[in-house]
Amino acid sequence: MGSVEMSSAPSFTVTPLTKTANEKHNFGAVIEDVDLENISDSNVKALADAIWTHKVVIVKGQQKLSPIKQWELVTRFDPEAPLVHSHGDLKTFNKQGGLLSRGRDVYGVPGAENVRLIGKGHQGEDHFGLKNTTINKELAHLWHNDKLPDEDFEAGHTRFQRWHIDAPLYARDPAWFTTLRCFKRPTKPEVTIHWDDGSGLTMKSEPGLTAFFSNVQTYELMTEEERKIADHSWVEYAPHPYQWMGECKSNPTGLGLVSQGKEKTLEDLSPYDEKSVKRYPMVWVNPVTGEKAFMVHGICVRRVFMRSSPTDEPEVVEDLVRIREWLAKIQERVLKPEYIMLPQVVEGDIVMWANYQMFHTAVDYPDHWGARTMHQANIGASLGPVGPVPIPV
Repeated sequence: MGSVEMSSAPSFTVTPLTKTANEKHNFGAVIEDVDLENISDSNVKALADAIWTHKVVIVKGQQKLSPIKQWELVTRFDPEAPLVHSHGDLKTFNKQGGLLSRGRDVYGVPGAENVRLIGKGHQGEDHFGLKNTTINKELAHLWHNDKLPDEDFEAGHTRFQRWHIDAPLYARDPAWFTTLRCFKRPTKPEVTIHWDDGSGLTMKSEPGLTAFFSNVQTYELMTEEERKIADHSWVEYAPHPYQWMGECKSNPTGLGLVSQGKEKTLEDLSPYDEKSVKRYPMVWVNPVTGEKAFMVHGICVRRVFMRSSPTDEPEVVEDLVRIREWLAKIQERVLKPEYIMLPQVVEGDIVMWANYQMFHTAVDYPDHWGARTMHQANIGASLGPVGPVPIPV
């Protein structure tokens, strides 16, 4: 993706989020005075620029936004993109989604099937044509290798589920942006998010929110030598990556896998096309700000190509233990409460974020606290990520 020309001044208000003295995250803004149901082309461009710039934005006051207009907005952000959700149609997603589709119900909103109804619990008598729908999903932390006792969870002890980008990492390129509209969520009592990795780290949150950290900050926390390698190196993701790692287990922080040799062989995967296997730079450049982000989705990486200059012959690393240890050393530096933000979204808000800079994760809460209702939509990008240095294709 090349550089993007900044749009003229928007007609809406953009206010960067304030933070306390203890908070070190450097992203986030609130957007007000815009009607996404009837948004002009110039404001669509300005909104896209705001997302690239602030990386996470909370657009207030969208109670009247219809599902089809949410989808239309997504397509207007990237008009050259194929007109389908980044993870494909629901039939394909449910068949090939692996970890992503296992243990949960995912529904398309009637009349706007690329807008996905996600959440948990009863969704009402008639939710845009979905009659008396109850979303059943396994507990978010069941994917973790170390079991969280049920009694602890019921008392409000929770964890980050799975730090990730919204990306199929096969066949289609990651969406530039994801949009997540809040219809309903419980607001109390608070949960306490535990790292449960021996660090003793915790943070408080209202239930039903999404957590974020910036991989621009991950890059800034790297050593000069690490950045030199990352700038010139690339990764190869497994075919049907969420099938490939679907039996693996996560660390209790939700970041990275426990290496237990549970990855499937390529022969055990659904049929795949080698031309659809994705190879991406380790570092992705923001097309508006020029910032670099260390964007490696470690749970799906099958091998890496390491070099420190454009003329080096890359070292091909297929040892998953070595790959994951190297990634963890870098990525865990930003996995601290001061770098993590959970935007306070309420009914009618829609949060949008730049998938080419951010990692995010769900944070689960006990079912009996109430239903959660969200509309999520994104679109596989027309142009994939670009690194600071061209990589061999």
